[in-house]
Amino acid sequence: MTLVEISPPAFDVETHMVYATAENFTGAAIYQRAECYLHADAAALLARSIELAGELGLRLKIFDAYRPAEAQWLLWAHNPDPEFLADPRRGSPHSRGVALDVSLIDGSGRELDMGSPVDGAGPLARHGCTAIAPAAQRNRAILLGLMAAAGWDHYLNEWWHYQLYEPRRYPLLDESAAGTAMM
Repeated sequence: MTLVEISPPAFDVETHMVYATAENFTGAAIYQRAECYLHADAAALLARSIELAGELGLRLKIFDAYRPAEAQWLLWAHNPDPEFLADPRRGSPHSRGVALDVSLIDGSGRELDMGSPVDGAGPLARHGCTAIAPAAQRNRAILLGLMAAAGWDHYLNEWWHYQLYEPRRYPLLDESAAGTAMM
């Protein structure tokens, strides 16, 4: 299956693929290459999300998208918590190319305050958390609204995670099937 590469100028987004760095919950790089890919269906919704964000003077910053199945196993080995990670035996929407971890940036490229970091598990990461500043609650609501308007589903425990509805209708993709050479 061919995935769509998500990069400018075709997609007006900023990317910072956290699993290609040590800036993730494992403290180590998981990916060898910091590339961003999505299934064509998800890429179409992303294009709409970009358009909606632009109408508000905002842009999207992507932290993860397609995640090879091999990477999901490495993450699971580090933290086998089904509230935070999809069990790789069932498969993650990321490993199907139909999910992304995303935040908002303003016109100057500054990331908006969302009240907790991307990839941080716990109560502060949940949608609807009122223990964060009102401005961060508003920013999360804006992100949720524009992603939902574009057709994305969300995961209640992570304000940054969006996926296609019914992700299991898409096949799991390991590195060889995806051909991304990320690992």
